[in-house]
Amino acid sequence: MRQPLDVVVVGAGAIGAACAYYASRSGLSVAVVDRGPVASGTTGAGEGNLLVSDKVPGPELELALYSARLWQQLARELPAGIEYERKGGLVVAASGSSLAALSATAAGQREAGVEAYDVPADRLHDAEPHLAPELAGGCHYPQDAQVQPALAAAELLRASTRSGAGLWPGEEVVALLTDRQGAVRGVRTARRELRAPAVVNAAGVRGGELAALAGVELPVLPRRGFVLVTEPLPRLIRHKVYAAEYVSDVSSGSAALQTSPVVEGTPAGPVLIGASRERVGFDRTLSVPAVARLAAGAAALFPVLADVRVMRAYHGFRPYLPDHLPAIGPDPRVPGLFHACGHEGAGIGLAPATGSLIADTILGRRPEVDPAPFAPGRFGSPCPGA
Repeated sequence: MRQPLDVVVVGAGAIGAACAYYASRSGLSVAVVDRGPVASGTTGAGEGNLLVSDKVPGPELELALYSARLWQQLARELPAGIEYERKGGLVVAASGSSLAALSATAAGQREAGVEAYDVPADRLHDAEPHLAPELAGGCHYPQDAQVQPALAAAELLRASTRSGAGLWPGEEVVALLTDRQGAVRGVRTARRELRAPAVVNAAGVRGGELAALAGVELPVLPRRGFVLVTEPLPRLIRHKVYAAEYVSDVSSGSAALQTSPVVEGTPAGPVLIGASRERVGFDRTLSVPAVARLAAGAAALFPVLADVRVMRAYHGFRPYLPDHLPAIGPDPRVPGLFHACGHEGAGIGLAPATGSLIADTILGRRPEVDPAPFAPGRFGSPCPGA
């Protein structure tokens, strides 16, 4: 790898891997460093959802549509494959009022460029034969897709290393290097210094801690979620299926436990069941109430699952920002520091667009999507005492 470096990316999950991929593909010399192995944080605990259906018209939906196009390109470009599957999403409503709200949301999404098709109650079983009876209706989103998230991150990083990027897993950043004017000029781990005029904070739920090393506040909080994994089954469920209330849970600022049924099959056979959200810090305790509510919600949506064995439950922490938009771009308080974190549960889906925006910003190119709504400077002041 040639010296000096152009960019140091902190974080080897999907977001950091995408930043490294698009930066190295643009001819920049890149190093990636992570406190753990590749995809050891939120990425490794995710389902790999690439969704437009759960986003209302606005900046995040625009970013998601751009990212959806990039994921299709990546599925063709990455030689080992990333288990990309454009399975589509089916959002279902249990009541007339819920269906009316879903239809209104879908109408706005269609105006923003989303493919969304109303499904009347008597046609739901054509799409998903095992759905519960007496649902009020739904909406089909054919653009929704899925990847295997850890594999996708690994393949993006492998492609980056082929372009000359360096990768140092298992090395926690303990300090940011600065020049006399206070601009960030690299990172220090326990083993090495990596110097570059641009450092990208793709540290996920630890993004606030990395920002604090630069003396600025980025209010990233962990939002815990559980996933249940069933025994392998025939492909009973064709789409990603979730209740219409899931969208409001995603946009909620509540710290309390919230669950709404999200169910999908996998090529390997197991069914994945979510989704729960709660802000409990980094508490890794198994939540029996959360797991019980997930199982009950899935069985209510798909009665055929009531007698299926759950083989395991796992959890992860989504990087939550209070306005539900990620921080993407340069930090105006500290030259040389760029943020790419705070995507909450949408990080896998938004990773390519985020990486593309970061590379464009570093190189001074005009990005495909307006970066202004994601500007990190919206969070204000330096850290207290900085």
